[in-house]
Amino acid sequence: MSRVEISAGYAGDAERFAGLFADSFAACEGPDEGTLIGSLVRDILARTDPGDLYCFVARDGETLIGAVCFTRLRYVSTPRLSAFADGSRPDAATQGRRAESDPSCPRGAFSGGFEAVLTYGDPAYYGRVGFAPIVEAAIAAPYPLTIPQGWLGQSLTPTPLGTFAGRPHCVAAFQRPEIW
Repeated sequence: MSRVEISAGYAGDAERFAGLFADSFAACEGPDEGTLIGSLVRDILARTDPGDLYCFVARDGETLIGAVCFTRLRYVSTPRLSAFADGSRPDAATQGRRAESDPSCPRGAFSGGFEAVLTYGDPAYYGRVGFAPIVEAAIAAPYPLTIPQGWLGQSLTPTPLGTFAGRPHCVAAFQRPEIW
């Protein structure tokens, strides 16, 4: 078995990086979702300030097998630094290798004082890497959620998530109510 390597950034190959997201979501949730997520990732890479974007990829040699984007999420009345994660899913051929070094597992993935990571996705999938359901009354999403059980988070510190006051501000790519 080859060695899986995780590295920061997307190596200047935005289209291949976004294509991994598009392909992975299309395989799991259908072509429309793949197109939506691929477009969203392209938008994230094109419009997000580098200080608000943290990307990681898992490679097996030259093959991309997993990826995650973290973008800054600001709660105005809460001093805790939070990030929003959007990760690709592995294909069947890479499933086992990804489990041992999963780029969507945020603990220790990046520094910078972040205390929490939130995501909006499949609870069964993200639950495997430490995310738990969030009650939106305790931690609001940037926009009203169409699937509330998909609002998930985890603390990156020994302190539980608790409550974050107010609605957060997200990066421009996520300022689209229709994706929530």
